[in-house]
Amino acid sequence: MHLTADILVALIALLHAYILVMEMFLWEKDAGRRFSGFDARLARETATMAANQGLYNGFIAAGLVWGLIADDPTGFRVQVFFLSCVVIAGLYGAATANRRILFAQALPGALALSAVLVAG
Repeated sequence: MHLTADILVALIALLHAYILVMEMFLWEKDAGRRFSGFDARLARETATMAANQGLYNGFIAAGLVWGLIADDPTGFRVQVFFLSCVVIAGLYGAATANRRILFAQALPGALALSAVLVAG
């Protein structure tokens, strides 16, 4: 079960690294506009905000990688903390911004968190 948990944590870290790239570097390009659903004008007007959000997603990804490479009990605790942040942010985003965030962020984060807790 520990290997499964590590794989899920790594996938969540990769997801947040992907979000970082989309929000910080590709937001105004075609890929970023498809990601956000924004037209060129709205993407341009929200680019600074998106870059800030992308930076936070990068911190989440870095924290999850730290959790994977740190020895226990630190690694376990770091994974639980950052996955909890993912779930909470996903729930908030689904409630306030877009319901698809529930399935794209909160649910995968909850699955990874559950696996970490079971394996721990």
